[in-house]
Amino acid sequence: MLERRKTPDFAFETEHGTPARLICGVDEAGRGPLAGPVVAAAVILDPVCIPEGLNDSKKLDAPRREKLFAALQTCAEIGVGIATVEEIDRINILQATFLAMERAVAALPRAPQLALIDGNRKPKSLSCASLTIVGGDARSLSIAAASIAAKVTRDRMMIDAAIAHPGYGFERHMGYGTAAHLDALSRLGPCEIHRRSFAPIRNMLSPVVAEGLDVV
Repeated sequence: MLERRKTPDFAFETEHGTPARLICGVDEAGRGPLAGPVVAAAVILDPVCIPEGLNDSKKLDAPRREKLFAALQTCAEIGVGIATVEEIDRINILQATFLAMERAVAALPRAPQLALIDGNRKPKSLSCASLTIVGGDARSLSIAAASIAAKVTRDRMMIDAAIAHPGYGFERHMGYGTAAHLDALSRLGPCEIHRRSFAPIRNMLSPVVAEGLDVV
């Protein structure tokens, strides 16, 4: 069991990395929502140019996340991976999250030798070795950076989705199952970016349409 740290730092990266061993942090955004893709990000930080204030994206407000993401884009290497709603419904949300993580690592400008992954489970098909860290977005600066990149990227996608699919309020709840979102679903029914394998959506569909979808 890895020792829990109170705030993100660079200790994991220092312990496991060398100048010749690139380490990235990996995290995802969007496992729980009823709509939209799941997005993962992989980030390789420059030890001499780490933006101040990196933290678990959930502990930061939207303007702060945007500012930090902009800073990361100037001094870090970022890879983003996306798993679509169709993929989520076909292979389930856990496997789709792993797929997004694999794509994020593969999208990095340079191939890392080790990925620090938030949580206690990891993809089996990563292109490098990996280490899981429970609560990693609040413990590792690289994972915190990845959590910000993933969250900002997905939020922007959901804001665009709100324009394409008006009435659901995606720009406010980002697809999560809030009371306002459920109310919109009851009035409008699901749209094309709703996850049909998730229970609230599946229950709105006929048994014929929902047949074969994984239960979530």
